[in-house]
Amino acid sequence: MNSERFPVYFIPHGGGPWPFMDFPVGPDGKKPWADLAEFLKALPAGVGRRPKAILIVSGHWHNEPVPTVSTATHPGMLYDYSGFPPETYQLSYPAPGAPAVARRAKQLLEVAGIPAAENERRGFDHGVFVPLMVAYPDADVPIVMMSLKNTLDVESHVAIGKALEPLRDEGILILASGMSYHNMRMFFHDTPEHRQQAVRFDDWLSAAVAIKDPDERAERLALWEKNPDAQACHVPDHDHLVPLFVAAGAAGDDAGQHVFRGEFRGKPYSGYRFG
Repeated sequence: MNSERFPVYFIPHGGGPWPFMDFPVGPDGKKPWADLAEFLKALPAGVGRRPKAILIVSGHWHNEPVPTVSTATHPGMLYDYSGFPPETYQLSYPAPGAPAVARRAKQLLEVAGIPAAENERRGFDHGVFVPLMVAYPDADVPIVMMSLKNTLDVESHVAIGKALEPLRDEGILILASGMSYHNMRMFFHDTPEHRQQAVRFDDWLSAAVAIKDPDERAERLALWEKNPDAQACHVPDHDHLVPLFVAAGAAGDDAGQHVFRGEFRGKPYSGYRFG
């Protein structure tokens, strides 16, 4: 393993602006998302050193026809949630952008034959600013956001990640921000059958991610929709799963490690590290 190479992470970003809300303690004696907060706070120590910049792929930016990088020098805020307390619409994460890193990412994509675009106006969506406010609260690491393709397919996004893999040797930390479980309706309902579906799918996904051979790993992930439990875990769409495909592509020969598993009302959700 190249000790100078940065790892790649798939991180869960939780539900809405969860770190900034007062939740009641659950039956397990913990507040919802408490385990996720601990995981994200420990992320910089796990990375081991300060990155030159972070390239983050959020499941909340999924409407572009080609992967699009943010080139803003000082990105604003995008409060892409609704129905939360007023103070959650006053949150600020003043991390700088990194236009040069964004254009380097775009160049790598184009060299790989993948059309790409730039966007200098987009602000930090909550798939970006919520986990980063916990993991890097000083907002002193430059941030580049990158969109998904609106196709949301496995093959394209693994290829996007593969094209970006060289960034890991250039001081860039690649974070894929989503959720391995994202059924908004069933988040707040509970049946034993659905809970079992969620556990089985999380176990299947973790086994797929752990495959070392990148081609075999991509082939296994491409079968996710055929998993009988998958559709129960990603409703109405699977945009929160797609960042994992980018991370798996950028992983190269690094097998995924299951570094985090939390639960929300009995449904597991996981985080993975490659490298």
